Amino acid sequence: MRLRDLLDESVVKVGLKGRDKEQCFEEMIDLLVAAGRIADRAGALAAIRQREAQGTTGIGQGVGIPHGKHASIPTLTAALGISERGIEFESIDGEKVRLVFVLLARVDDPGPHVRALAEIARLVQTPGFFRKLTDAKSPREVLEILDAEE
Repeated sequence: MRLRDLLDESVVKVGLKGRDKEQCFEEMIDLLVAAGRIADRAGALAAIRQREAQGTTGIGQGVGIPHGKHASIPTLTAALGISERGIEFESIDGEKVRLVFVLLARVDDPGPHVRALAEIARLVQTPGFFRKLTDAKSPREVLEILDAEE
């Protein structure tokens, strides 16, 4: 699975404004709503909050992967946000999050969701990837970096 295939400029935001994870969740879900990727804003937020209540999705090293499953999601949906100053995320390493990958999936089809999580984990382990993305100045540049890495 290529993460790049799930993203376009409408669902990539450079310059996230949120300072904590709740603000970040709302900002990222609003991005997906504005792009026409999801219709049930409340359901998508509830899915992400429910998953987050089980344990932080701030996986460390400046990366957060809030994700969830909801009946209103027709197909695997993703968004990517980049924060310049970092977001308080209660990450496992206590560090602020600068890269936020949001994944929303169908309730009855876990395969694509799991493959997307694995691809994100692989990418963030790639030397230089985090720095390249956090240095990106536009959604187009972010997508070009993803194309090159995948």
